[in-house]
Amino acid sequence: MNKRISLKDIAQKVGVSTALVSYVLNNKKLDRISKDVAQKIKETALELNYTINHIARSLKTRKTFTIGLIVADISNCFSSTLARIIEDEAENNNYTVLFGSSDENPSKSLKLMTLLLNHQVDGLIIAPSENSISQIQLLQEKQIPFVLVDRYFPQLKTNYIAINNYGAAYAITKHLVDMGYKRIGLITYQSELFNLQERKRGYLAALSEHLLPINNAYLKEIKNENTKEEVVMAIKELLTQGEPADSLLFASNTLSTFGLMYLNTLPLKVPDDIGVASFDESNAAQLFYAPLTYIKQPLIDMGKLATKILLESIDDTNKITQVNLESELIIGKSTAKKELTS
Repeated sequence: MNKRISLKDIAQKVGVSTALVSYVLNNKKLDRISKDVAQKIKETALELNYTINHIARSLKTRKTFTIGLIVADISNCFSSTLARIIEDEAENNNYTVLFGSSDENPSKSLKLMTLLLNHQVDGLIIAPSENSISQIQLLQEKQIPFVLVDRYFPQLKTNYIAINNYGAAYAITKHLVDMGYKRIGLITYQSELFNLQERKRGYLAALSEHLLPINNAYLKEIKNENTKEEVVMAIKELLTQGEPADSLLFASNTLSTFGLMYLNTLPLKVPDDIGVASFDESNAAQLFYAPLTYIKQPLIDMGKLATKILLESIDDTNKITQVNLESELIIGKSTAKKELTS
């Protein structure tokens, strides 16, 4: 049986201390170590076919150095970008990420959560689905480290990182009002999720404070069952009522993706005939002829902070950190009035 290569073997071959080898292979104190020496240690470890003894490491630290990530839909550019940032930040801290998509289904979310915990992850980062509050309460009861990202439940005292959705929705609606739009249609989800409720509240507050009437005919809430078809129907209704909407605000990038695809089939020009704005930039927006006005969420900060908060929570489960970041309004040609486009 071949002898398992140890840190001491690498240290002896390179001519350095075992502690220095440990620092390099665990990405610690690299700013204090010569890059040439660090590179030599890594090359020697590869040459000797060194592998980390995860079982021994776990027994010593009582950690598996893995974290679980549950997002709504990994195919969505918001979720996939966030997941990649978290993965990179975890790697910088010697952690591996296991992840899956809940598809906004609380049953699937619970199944994923159970699977990840059975794999003994040290903690969880979760974008919770609607009606999953009992799952979050269970994590609290079991004192499992976790942080909620993008969404949270205000009635629960938990770690979370999110944006000021009310302020963002207010800002983008105010921008539409400032551009001269008076009949602003909001297409959102029929959901009790706090982030979506706050977006609706910000939209309504901006209309009210700028003396525009609140008309429920301009507020379309879809059920997220046949999203594409429901978005098309919502736009048709907004454009064919007595006083048609003169602008559309989509509450998510998925909604705007389907919305822009449909608008592209109509004999309407953006922004000459109708203004368009959205939360997050959609994939379709990058190909759309009128650059989109949208709310840009600070994904890098969200991902890095979510990872940092979780790792701190793993070491101290009593610590609660709650962060609401500000977003950025990116103004494109899709909300310029016809007389302003010349």
